[in-house]
Amino acid sequence: MHINAIPTPAAVVDASALSRNLQSMAARLPGSSLRPHVKAHKCTTLAAQQVAHGHRSFTCATPREVIGMITAGVGDDLLLANSVLDVDRLTEVATAAESAGVIARVAVDSVETIEAAHRAGVGDVIIDVDVGMPRCGARPDHAGQLADVARQRRLSVSGVMGYEGHLQMVSDRSEAKERVAEAMSSLRAAHDDVGGDIVSTGGTGTHDLHTIGLDHPTGVTDVQAGSYVMVDTQYATLNQGFEQALTIVGTVIAHHGSRYVIDVGLKALGMDHGDPSIDDCKIWFCSDEHTTFSSSERTFHIGERVHVRPAHVDPTIARHEELWIVDDGEVIDRWPIDLRHW
Repeated sequence: MHINAIPTPAAVVDASALSRNLQSMAARLPGSSLRPHVKAHKCTTLAAQQVAHGHRSFTCATPREVIGMITAGVGDDLLLANSVLDVDRLTEVATAAESAGVIARVAVDSVETIEAAHRAGVGDVIIDVDVGMPRCGARPDHAGQLADVARQRRLSVSGVMGYEGHLQMVSDRSEAKERVAEAMSSLRAAHDDVGGDIVSTGGTGTHDLHTIGLDHPTGVTDVQAGSYVMVDTQYATLNQGFEQALTIVGTVIAHHGSRYVIDVGLKALGMDHGDPSIDDCKIWFCSDEHTTFSSSERTFHIGERVHVRPAHVDPTIARHEELWIVDDGEVIDRWPIDLRHW
């Protein structure tokens, strides 16, 4: 099937670009030094590709992602890097992990999340620490106390994690490196109080600013990068050497004056990081089912396919049911986005 025969809107992945991204990151962070975040692609087939590149430990954002990875037999060390209070869902995670002989660690940042993990029969927890992004995460000076509470509940405490999401898009790399080191110094101080073998952190935007190894004062054990596999227009501005492998392909359905309209709208795109982009075009606005744009460089015809680059990969992927894998204009595979929902 040629790409022009794909029903639109469709999430299309350039197979060659994806392969190069996988190879590039595996060279930078080989093996267990990368704990890929599956929330970026929500696809067990793609996660299996990451396993083929040497990564067997994964980060997940939802119980659904953890259970889906276990069911698919992908990965053997899964970290649910989110605060979850739903005992029933955590019980499903713990039961699935035990049945499959897989490690499923759960992030906790309060007595309440520790109690939920305990009631659910979770075996391993990791203390989530606030390293500067005002979201989940305990204060660094409270991490040790939480670890004590967890051990009193007979939970194994694997270590600490802390996501410096507020630093992912710092464009001045010298400034970013300095601020990441400060954040990791705080995380390592928490680790001194907590103990355990794991210090997990990071994302695509800071993956190259971390030192792997706890012998370094701000070193970590692994980095939780995920978006590198696809890369959106936001991450592309950092010029880290990864390619934009994902586009949302739409069809020109209207042309009035200087305006073109395609069938790709808010329901097909993650818009929280800004407007999408179309090469050599100006985006006017997006509505539920449409994007309106113009171009002084190109002429489009009704029925023509247009590639739209999303500004944020993760929520864009979550709006689709499958990835169309394309090589040189031909569809070579279709991968289900089977880790959607919660």
